[in-house]
Amino acid sequence: MAFGKMKYYSLKNILTRNAQYNMIFGERSNGKTFAVLEHGLEDYAITGNQMAIVRRWQDDFKGKRAATMFDNLVNAGVISRVTGGEWSGVYYYASRWFLCKFDEDGKRTIQDEPFCFAFAISAMEHDKSTSYPKIKTVMFDEFLTRSMYLPDEFILFMNVLSTIIRERNDVIIFMCGNTINQYSPYFVEMGITHIKQMTPGDIDIYEYGDSGLRVAVEFADSPNKSKPSDVYFAFDNPKLAMITGKNGIWEISVYPHCPIKFLPKEILFMYFIQFNGELLQCEIIQHENLTFTYIHQKTTELKNPDSELIYSPEYDPRPNWKRKITKPTTPLEKKIASFFVTDKVFYQDNEIGEIVRNYLMWCKGGEQ
Repeated sequence: MAFGKMKYYSLKNILTRNAQYNMIFGERSNGKTFAVLEHGLEDYAITGNQMAIVRRWQDDFKGKRAATMFDNLVNAGVISRVTGGEWSGVYYYASRWFLCKFDEDGKRTIQDEPFCFAFAISAMEHDKSTSYPKIKTVMFDEFLTRSMYLPDEFILFMNVLSTIIRERNDVIIFMCGNTINQYSPYFVEMGITHIKQMTPGDIDIYEYGDSGLRVAVEFADSPNKSKPSDVYFAFDNPKLAMITGKNGIWEISVYPHCPIKFLPKEILFMYFIQFNGELLQCEIIQHENLTFTYIHQKTTELKNPDSELIYSPEYDPRPNWKRKITKPTTPLEKKIASFFVTDKVFYQDNEIGEIVRNYLMWCKGGEQ
């Protein structure tokens, strides 16, 4: 897909993998959502198959947010093209999208049946008793987030899919996200293990025993080396990488690095954080009159897993294993938590900071 000189993402490559799940992530505004919505509209125009849009929060389907979901496709003429000129616009009402058109006097005519339905994971209980036999395309938009995931969100998402799919096997699921967070419960729960090794343009296939289940994971390439809008963000400010993604492939915040050099003898205590397959070593440093925590990657296995203080979301009966660093129960744990409260935590690099940020989000939000 291309408008003028700008090029945008296409589903062409990932659809050849014939997977039930198609996970697509890449830079912002490269056309991922547009491509999936266009695919669903074309299928509806040809076969009458409907589509579903899944978002995390019910507020995502209120007012202007939902009403403008298809505006880019309307403005690009996609509605008129796929319907042979019969319809030209989209109307949203009560969690459903309808095709519509306007006559010479501006009077709107709305198609009788919706072509697309809205599903909020946070409100999935409300949809359980309804049947959707014509939905064949499901798009989970913005499945990656830098903020909080719902408790046990993956299971809630599976419940949404169960409501839609019922006993069928002809539904195709798309999961679209921006490269804003390498750490997601979806990667863990779905066994997607090579995210950090992927580069733009890669498509990995995951299969699960003899079940026939296939998940295609695409790191969508960036069709354009630059965008006209880049001029507005050309300040020499590393924090703008969160918007432009220019500070590497994934958008990662800038985190405080250790401001001083310290000696091994200045390490008062060590504890560990195990999260999303990563193991971090955390050191309480006493340097002159300064006390702080320094966190870095641990490249070797734990020496004393039965006695060292370890924070992990996993349940473990050993007394030295704790789940939430934000809920201390001993004086030592309260001291450790205080470093995070007073911003006296420093990181080996920005990626380590990102891992800890995601762990702290898990601590605040509950189980994932």
